[in-house]
Amino acid sequence: QVQPVESGGGLVEPGGFLRLSCTTSGSRLDDYAIAWFRQAPGKERERVSCISASDDTYYADSVKGRFTTSRDNAKNTVNLQMNSLKPEDTAVYYCVADIWCARSGMKYWGKGTLVTVSS
Repeated sequence: QVQPVESGGGLVEPGGFLRLSCTTSGSRLDDYAIAWFRQAPGKERERVSCISASDDTYYADSVKGRFTTSRDNAKNTVNLQMNSLKPEDTAVYYCVADIWCARSGMKYWGKGTLVTVSS
């Protein structure tokens, strides 16, 4: 079992950037597919990105070209670099781990970190 822990959320102005990080203790994140999901008030949960155990990456159309997910295996971390942020990116972002990438039903969820994009 793996327990992801997110960090890096905060308040940023439109057009700005943030980097979210996901880590865990007692397990290796590179043994898992790691996804970032987000949920905004009144909206459905959305998978933003996923990096498979073999390092294939997948992105939602809404973030392609702006967000990048990557592994730092030396730090046992998966990052989500978010550039050109928009107000509609405001949401709680969750790091999620499982054997493979999926749009739903992934098993191990972190508690989330809030990203607010506002001037």
